[in-house]
Amino acid sequence: MIKAIYFKTGIIGLIFCCMSCSIPRGSFGKNIPDAPDYSLPVYWAALPSTKDNADAVPVMEWKDAQGDSPVDVFYVHPTTYTGKMGEDDWNAGLTDKKLNERTDEYPIKYQASLFNGAGRIYAPRYRQAHLNCFYTERTSDASKALELAYEDVTAAFKYYLEHYNNGRPFIIASHSQGTFHAKKLISDFIDGKPLEKQFIVAYLPGLSVPANLYTTVKPCLTPEQTDCFCSWRTLKEGYAPKILHFPDSNIVVTNPVTWDATVTTSAEEDQLGGVLRDFKKVYPALVRTTVYEDLLWVNKPKFPGSFLLTTKNYHIADYNFFYADVRQNAQDRVNAFLRNR
Repeated sequence: MIKAIYFKTGIIGLIFCCMSCSIPRGSFGKNIPDAPDYSLPVYWAALPSTKDNADAVPVMEWKDAQGDSPVDVFYVHPTTYTGKMGEDDWNAGLTDKKLNERTDEYPIKYQASLFNGAGRIYAPRYRQAHLNCFYTERTSDASKALELAYEDVTAAFKYYLEHYNNGRPFIIASHSQGTFHAKKLISDFIDGKPLEKQFIVAYLPGLSVPANLYTTVKPCLTPEQTDCFCSWRTLKEGYAPKILHFPDSNIVVTNPVTWDATVTTSAEEDQLGGVLRDFKKVYPALVRTTVYEDLLWVNKPKFPGSFLLTTKNYHIADYNFFYADVRQNAQDRVNAFLRNR
């Protein structure tokens, strides 16, 4: 089965141990959940007009600035759907209360919220593909499930553009499965298209993104560059598993402390800080960083209970180790965009 492990102290998120018995039993199409209607707030995990976990701030000194911001953030959350043993569904239903609560409590609170200092956050719920789609050999079913999920992300983005955007500049942000969809969203709607004039930056951590994926949207090379994208995948220093490491693949690795393509390392004291499981403080100088070929290496951080952290793959902490750093960088890029505009 798929086993979810929550770190009670330290990193937020889920580590999933995928085993064959958790794969949906039937073929794709046996049970397809009803499509969302994005005119209804219930199909959004976060909207500027609603009270939700994207409004959260870990320290009182920070402000949820969504109400005053002239900028939007379209955020696509990572996989929170693991299914239940014996189920047939390759895609999550949107009326699953526990699943929606899991999405709200983890990626919305611990990832989407870091952008509330930069813009108004729009985060759609979508019929996300089952976690096992990224591991199974049943590639046809997995591909169809991911296509269905992307249909929802596309529908949400179109609704956002037609009813909420009103010509405002925007950021694209995502993680993991969300990045899988956001990468394609940029290709289909932004790259080389009129909408690119409103596009500030994309944050695409959690999956590999080739440097030459787009025609006009390029990798970000400097901290205040706009019309570009950032991406990284975080692992412990010295860890480069073959399943993740492709050194000659031209994969973008943005250092989320320096934000400078020519400065690929940083010391712990260079870092603004991360936000961990308690969400009650920022931990400054949490990690040092090194860009190693197509990976971002960091040291094992020290925090109360960190001895429980035994994994070397820090995928779930791609944002949280750098919460304050990404938050500040998003504001810096917004300010640069508005100045230049």
